[in-house]
Amino acid sequence: MTRLELKNHQVWQDLTEILQNLDANLLVQEHLDWCDYQVCGYWDEQDEYYEKITLPRTLKVELVSSSIGITHKERFLQLKFLLIADAVDNRKTASSNAQKLGELVLVYDENLEFIDENWLLDVDSPFLVKRSG
Repeated sequence: MTRLELKNHQVWQDLTEILQNLDANLLVQEHLDWCDYQVCGYWDEQDEYYEKITLPRTLKVELVSSSIGITHKERFLQLKFLLIADAVDNRKTASSNAQKLGELVLVYDENLEFIDENWLLDVDSPFLVKRSG
């Protein structure tokens, strides 16, 4: 039996190098602009359908994880972002109230071309504008 230790494997260095040269914030911003801050045809965790959900334009994003995947035919890069609404309280200008709206996972092929997206939204958030189907 062959025993392979991944702790010092080249794959970790390669992933680190890719992520250092990649502007993940630019990728997610381009995606949000491309979809016009709207998610169409969304099913929530209770199987309720929303024809369209509109995200706030003041949305903040934070890269929380990244990974490389390999199938028999493809290799891909997966980036997971936290979506955060930042509502400023006008009565107290120095304070803000950040609220997690959900997560967005973007998947790119090895040429960094977009393959897929996966949204997980808090549909109870008052920052989301929802239209049921």
